[in-house]
Order: sequence, then C-alpha cells, then structure tokens
Amino acid sequence: MVSVTIDERMLEVEAGSTVLQAAERLGIDIPTFCYLKRLPALASCRMCLVEIEGQRRLQPSCATAVTDGMVVRTNTQLIDETRSSMLDMLLANHPLDCPICDKGGECELQDMVMAYGPRTSRFRDAKRVFHSEDIRLSPVIIMNVNRCIQCQRCVRMCEEVVGAVALGTVEKGMDTAVTGFEGSLASCDQCGNCVEVCPVGALMSFPYRYKARPWDLVETDTVCPHCGTGCQLTVGARKGEFMRVRSKVEHGINRETLCVRGRFGLDFVGSQDRIKRPMIRRDGALVPVSWDEAGDYLRRRLSAVASKAAGGLASPRLPNEVLYQFQKLMRTAFRTNNIDCSSRWSTPFDALGPLVAAFYTRAPLEEVIGNDCVLVVGGNVTDENPVTEYLLRDCARRRQTGLLMLSARPSRLDADARAVVRVPPGGEAQGLAAVVSALGAAGQALPGDVFADMGAKTGRPAAATDSDGPDRLAAALLEGRSVTVLVSADLLRSPQARATLYQLNNLLQVLRALGKGLAMQFLFDRANQLGAWDMGVLPTALPGLWALANDAARATLERAWGVEIPSEPGVDFDAMLELCDRKRMGALYIVGSDPLMSYPDRGFVQRALRAADLLIVQDAFLTDTAGLADVVLPAASYGEESGTFTNNEGRTQKVCKFREPALEARDNLAIFDFVAALRGQALRPSIQGEIFGEIAQLVPAYEGLTQDGLGADGAFTKAALAPPVGEFFALPPAPIAADRLILVTGNCLFHNGYLSERSKILNTVADDPYVEMSAPDATQLGLADGDQVVVRSAQGELTAKLKVNKRFPRGLVFVPENYRSLRLNSLMRRGEYPCPVEVEMAHAAFEIATVAVAEARPDNPI
Repeated sequence: MVSVTIDERMLEVEAGSTVLQAAERLGIDIPTFCYLKRLPALASCRMCLVEIEGQRRLQPSCATAVTDGMVVRTNTQLIDETRSSMLDMLLANHPLDCPICDKGGECELQDMVMAYGPRTSRFRDAKRVFHSEDIRLSPVIIMNVNRCIQCQRCVRMCEEVVGAVALGTVEKGMDTAVTGFEGSLASCDQCGNCVEVCPVGALMSFPYRYKARPWDLVETDTVCPHCGTGCQLTVGARKGEFMRVRSKVEHGINRETLCVRGRFGLDFVGSQDRIKRPMIRRDGALVPVSWDEAGDYLRRRLSAVASKAAGGLASPRLPNEVLYQFQKLMRTAFRTNNIDCSSRWSTPFDALGPLVAAFYTRAPLEEVIGNDCVLVVGGNVTDENPVTEYLLRDCARRRQTGLLMLSARPSRLDADARAVVRVPPGGEAQGLAAVVSALGAAGQALPGDVFADMGAKTGRPAAATDSDGPDRLAAALLEGRSVTVLVSADLLRSPQARATLYQLNNLLQVLRALGKGLAMQFLFDRANQLGAWDMGVLPTALPGLWALANDAARATLERAWGVEIPSEPGVDFDAMLELCDRKRMGALYIVGSDPLMSYPDRGFVQRALRAADLLIVQDAFLTDTAGLADVVLPAASYGEESGTFTNNEGRTQKVCKFREPALEARDNLAIFDFVAALRGQALRPSIQGEIFGEIAQLVPAYEGLTQDGLGADGAFTKAALAPPVGEFFALPPAPIAADRLILVTGNCLFHNGYLSERSKILNTVADDPYVEMSAPDATQLGLADGDQVVVRSAQGELTAKLKVNKRFPRGLVFVPENYRSLRLNSLMRRGEYPCPVEVEMAHAAFEIATVAVAEARPDNPI
C-alpha cells in the first residue's frame, strides 16, 4: 500500500493505482473524455490533468501511478483555466445543434461545458465540416462526424473489447475522423457499444433516433432475456412503448457493454404475432374465445383424459418463479413427474447431475476466468455468449490468462488462444479423452497409480491438421496452478452428450488430482437454463437438484405443499413425444416453448403433437406449436411480468416489468392458478414475491436470499459441492466417421433461438439465413460465397445462401437454428446429431428435379 494526499485528504491505495482511481475513492470528481475503466489509459483528451507537488507540468491523472507520499491538487486556478481552454478548443469545431441531437440531455460535452467551460469562445473562424449530412454506417448505427471530439472510445471499444475492428480513424490532427471501412460497418457486430460509450452525439442508434428525449423516458433496470450471461439492461419506455436499451458501467457482469441482441433485440415484445385472446379448437380450427369459455372447454377436456398420462414442457427463458410454480402444478395437480425444460435436447441428468454437484462453481465470471488457464469446450462463444467473449478477451490480453479452445467450430477467440484443438463435429468426447490421456502421460510425479493404463482406456485420437494437438493443450493445463473449464450447452444436443459429460468429469477429476485450483461453469444460450434445473423442471430431479428418489427431500416438499408428490420417475420430452405418438398421452402442457420448430425430426414431432389427446399451449406468441394446440392461453411476454433469472454464474437477478401484458394476456402465474383451479387444486403461494420466499426456504442453493437483497447486481446462489461419483475413467465413444459433410447448428451472432427473429430491428441487420462451410469444401463442390445452395439429408432439404468461412475446418457445415423459414429440424433425425448432409448448387438441384419429373410423365416423348 502507498499513501497519497489529494486536495488535503489522505488515503492509502494499492501500489500501481492511478491518481484518478485514488480520487474516485475519495469521491473527488475529475473530468475525463477518453478514459474508460475497462481499457488501458490513453491520456489524449487532457481533461483529467492535475497538479502534483514537485512536478513542473500538469499530469494526466488517468495515466499517472500513485507513489508513496505523493501530494495532488485537482482544483487549482491553473487546472480550471486548462480545462476551460481544452473545452473551448473542442467547441471551436463542434456544431451547436443540441436541440436536434439525440444525445441532448445526457451529453458529456454539455455537462463538461456547464461545469468547467468558458462562458464565451475566443474562436471566431468558420467551423470545420466533414459532411453536410449524417452517414448511415449500418442498419442500426448512424454517424455525425462533425460532432466527434476524437476521444477514441468507440475505436478502442470496438477493437480491444468487442474484437470486431470495424471502426478506425483517417487523417490526423484536427482533421482526424472516425469512420468505418469505406463508410460502412460491414465487419461490424452491430452491438452498438460504440454508441453507448460515445460521450457526444457522433454515433447514434438509428432505431431510437428522434423518438424520445432522455427526460421523456421511464427507465427500468432488468436483465437481458437472450442468453445465460445475464447482462444488466436499462430499458427506456415512453408512454408504455418500448424505446431503447442502454447499460450502466457501474452495474452488471457486462459493465456498459451489450451484444446486438441485448441492445437492439428487445422490440420482439411488440411483435405482430402476439396471441390476443384465448383460443380453443372447434371443427379443426382455432377460434378466439373468452377466458371463461376457455376454462369451461378445458375443464371438460381435462376430465376426459384424467386417466391417462400427462406431461409438461417449460421454456428456460421463463423466470424462476414461473418455472418453480409450473413443476409444482405438474407434480400436484397433474400428478406427474413427466416434466422437462428443453425442446432441443434430452438432458442426460444421470451424467449431468453428479458433474454439476461436484464441480459447478457459483461465483463471478470475472473471478473464475482470472485463473491461470481457461479451457472453453464446444460451441462458439462469439455467437452464443458475446459478452462472455468480451470478458474472456480482456483476460487473455490484459491479465495474461492462458485461453485454450477445444471445439468443432472456430470462434473469434481463437486468435487470442494459446492452444486450439479442433475436433470433428460431435468429437468433443474424443478430444477431451485425448487431453486426459496427455495429462496422464505427463503425470509421473503424482501419487499412486491414478494414470495407470490411461492411454489404453482413453485412446489417442489424432488432432485436425489445422489445429494444435491435445498434447499442447495438456501442457498448458499442467503449467497453470488454477484452471477454469467453460462448457458450451451445445454439447448437450448430441446423443454423445452422456459420453462427453463423462469425459469432462474425467478431465476435472484429473486436474483436481494434479492439485489444480478448479472452477467450472456452463455457457448456456438461454437466459434461465441453470434456474430451470435449480427449480426442478426435470423428470428425475426435484427443486434444488435433489434426486426424485430422495425420500427426505420429497417429504420436505410434500409438507410445504400439503400434497403428496408422485414417486415414480418421469420421462424427458423425447419420451413424452413417444407416448403421444403411441396414443398414451392424455394432456401435454407446453409453456413458452416451440418444439415443432426446435426439436429434431419435425415430421415426427408434428405427428406426435397431433396424436396427444389434449395439447395445451401457453405462450405470448402464435408459434408453430400453438397452431396445433387444442387450447391456447395468451401469456405475458418478457418485460410484462416480474421475477428472477439465475445466470450461468449462479447469480440470481431481478427481471423487472416495464410494460403491461398485451391485450387479454395474463401473467403466467395467474394462468397456472386458473388451470390448477380447473383441476380442483389451489397453488399456494401464488404471488411472485411469496413464491421467491418459498424457493429461498426449500431450495438449498437459494437459502437466505431475499428479493430486496438482490440489489442491482443480484446475489449468488450457493454451490453445495459434493464429492464426484461414478466411474473415474469412462471410456470415450467410438470416433465419428469424417468422410462426408457433417451439419451442426446453434445460434448466430444476430439471433438467439426463434424469439429474436420476432425483432424488426434484428431482422434489418440479419434477415437472411445462410449455410456456412470451409473454403476448400466450397471449392471442391464448385461453390462460391453468396451462391444459393441446397443442404440435403436423409430426412429433408433446405435452401439458403452460402457463406464461405476461411477458418472453418473441412467437413463441417453450419446452419443457424434461428430462421423459421428454413425449418432446420426437418433435416434432422431423432437421436442423430451431428447430421450427415450433402451440399450442392441450388439451380443444379432444381434442374435434376425437373428432369426427374419430366422422365416420370407418361407422355414423355424421350
């Protein structure tokens, strides 16, 4: 610690702290323009100059480290005159168009001039003008270059935090201008972080432009619904209408950064396909009815199917309170444990449960990724969890964290990684086994025979030719004293998921045996997937992830609920569909999910849903699944009811209401009460705050939490880590044949599931589906970037534009799962993922089909 005196006030700070940071601790305001907390100091704006005793010139406080005994003054006459002169120079060329500037009312230059600026300007020359009109850099970003004050925040944010390098500067001195390449932002993420950090109105949000003033907005702090990172959002609404999203530098895991989906994708709440009234099926068609009519119809239908099995599926985008109440409704009123929370995979909880119990680390992501090594397994962080990518890049560049990647798909983080192991699609289990084997080969100094016959058990699959080998990744893990493993939820899609989880368990146990400090978290692409598991929306686990077979846990819940819970294990959603298809499912209750669009084998799903005796769909939007329902119940969307999400870190955060439910839609909790009453049950408690209180009482990880105690940054649930169980070295599955093209899917950067496709703004950014593959594969097939291609599997085919990715490995085809028009699940077969496919030019496929039809005609003259 070193001692410093600032404006006659003394304090001790850590060595290496800057004068600006020390002043902030004392509550002394020093103005800045170019400074950003998360970036190294630039010291170009000269607004933060201070006097330091013993130094002849004023020094920039943002870049000056404190030394022991330093004496600093921040408010002398010389400093005031210097700040005033700097502001006068900025205003010399700055247009005085505050009345029409979107930044008016929250402009840092306005605030600085009012606080420190000159009352009159000494400059009389004509103002410099770059362009007479604003430049539309992208569908969501518009620029007025004349307002720019050259702070460089936008350029540095884009390059150093986001990693997109879409902005840069041209010319020099007073003629310097920030711009995109050739006046566009073609390589941009469209995240709008440049707009967020711009202190003036140089960069603006086009969708928000001229819609409102800051003082017109009612702002609500909430959490993003688009992925499991759990970014803090501040939603601005005007007269109940959604206007914009911003973030706050002092709150949230994201600290003033958002991705394109979080900043521009919340307008989906006003989608035109909102369900306006309850609907029931009459004469084969859905017709709108009143809630009373829907209740009478549903009561009769529920009575008719009471003797048959029931099942429920709830979306992991729903708040904890809704998910908790849903599983309670299914277990008490419907008397079933057939409950699931994913329509994209069937969770192998026998392998997942012990892994979560033994290793899941509920702690700040910024803390766990500060370990010596961070291994990212599977998926593509850039597309699935963009803000997590920003944090990982920051750790790799500024904190020298060793970033390691093991995946089938490349990501932008590969450029910052020390080792990249590229595995074939679906080959994560073999890749992990190879790393474990390499660790075993280097573990001679370990006690006992932990690694005996490791190679024989795990095998040694070869690395791809364009990536590092598992030995290099293992060597990096051995060098680090502490290791964090981040696991993509994409791994759960595959029938190999169980084997992959076992190999992940092997790796973590080996690292623990090597004496490494360990942390593990999942990178979920849905906002409340961890919360859904915690709430017990699973066929074999109760709230708190207690096994259903745990009599004591079941008895505790039964006492609290006042109802007996069925002891028979439930089945997952895939098995529920099987029951439907075999005419053995009475009532299937789906809340906020669209399995007809997302679950593999669309034809089978459609047939199964139609075969259910009674299909109840509760949703905000008229989905494909709702179109098959017997009863449709209009529910509140995101932002129309309050609750909590539990993000990937295990942090529980408030999700706040910022608008009223549309038309006749009701809160999800009110609908559950409505349905329970039809079954002769009463769900108590039924109010959101009281339900949270019950969760805090009955779910150990949430014990002691209160809603008031969550605060702006939420509060962490507790990890009840248990010793790992199961076989130590599970054998990896046989390697997947890689002699043909293999299709994988996931989210693209601009969309998350099918919810974000309802955003008009996001559709202006990325409305065209695409097929992504490597340059060598495209060349071999005679294809070029931008061609219309057909992707064909044994199940079906789709047509989309080709996107050639030079970083893709050979044999890999990626199609984002975010475009309803593609009906991607039509290509996939149940139990088969990744999916073998063929790719060819669209017009060639059309010609072949035309010839085939012509040859089949009986009057064909050929």
